[in-house]
Amino acid sequence: METMKKIMKVAVPVALVAIPFLVLAALPQPTNPNGGAGLSLAEVEDLINKIARFLIVISVVVAVIFIIIGAVIWMTSGGSEDMAKKGKAYIRNGILGALVIFLIGVILQTISNLVARTFFS
Repeated sequence: METMKKIMKVAVPVALVAIPFLVLAALPQPTNPNGGAGLSLAEVEDLINKIARFLIVISVVVAVIFIIIGAVIWMTSGGSEDMAKKGKAYIRNGILGALVIFLIGVILQTISNLVARTFFS
């Protein structure tokens, strides 16, 4: 009985993964379910640029909000060292976040240029 349980633990996941491939193999001509042509490199580059711009804008807004919150906490600390440290930490983390966003933007732009094959020209 234990051997059967061990076999089933392996056989069921393998069958779940293999069934879709077996069904496609039974078709005389597998077709693209989405239809149409594939993506071109220009479309991939455009998609990467759109996603990068969206994420960078959202991230910059969040970084600026953290810097502003940190400044407000620091200014309203009223001499409390703990609150001043907390405000400084918010500001430092907001600036570090903005730097990371900038570096990610540079990396995404580089990837976009490599995909479009315009990096070396």
